[in-house]
Amino acid sequence: MEEILKYFPQLTETQRAQFAALYDLYAEWNAKINVISRKDIENLYLHHVLHSLGIAKLIAFKPGTDVLDVGTGGGFPGIPLAILLPECRFTLIDSIGKKIKVGTAVSEAIDLKNITLKHLRVQEEKGKYDFVVSRAVMPLDELVPLVRKNMKPQGKNALPNGLICLKGGELQHELQPFRNVAEQFSLSDYFSEPFFETKKVVYVPL
Repeated sequence: MEEILKYFPQLTETQRAQFAALYDLYAEWNAKINVISRKDIENLYLHHVLHSLGIAKLIAFKPGTDVLDVGTGGGFPGIPLAILLPECRFTLIDSIGKKIKVGTAVSEAIDLKNITLKHLRVQEEKGKYDFVVSRAVMPLDELVPLVRKNMKPQGKNALPNGLICLKGGELQHELQPFRNVAEQFSLSDYFSEPFFETKKVVYVPL
């Protein structure tokens, strides 16, 4: 939790309690359904929660913003963002039912009201959203065509509606088809821990 409070000190008591509850909930569920690497569970706050919140360092979604999390797994980045931004609405989808089961159980346990989880593939999602977020689910040239149909035409945020992905490593080749529109931001500009040295947030307006 120290890492979260270090970068997000303005959390309410409710938000602090929700973030604090995540470790035990994920540790318990992960013993039954492996959604986080077993070796990585002790790094939950740094590698998963704070990493997810990197999106909020790029853009502060305005109240009423609708966000779709594609390939959420056990709830990342959607659940941490939904805790941080209670006035936004989050829909989390994944093609693997047992992962949605974990995300649903965690969100219910911490009484998250602004979140919906659905077991389906992105091709089947019909809703319209201001932003699509994702964490290393698939290459951009595969993901962009699948989510274009889900974008609302009118935006209300500082950035035009689009796709925001958490990525790692060398992205030059992946970004090549979008070189004229995509922007990448280094999370090491926001977070000082070594883990974030190679982590990026990529934004593609759609």
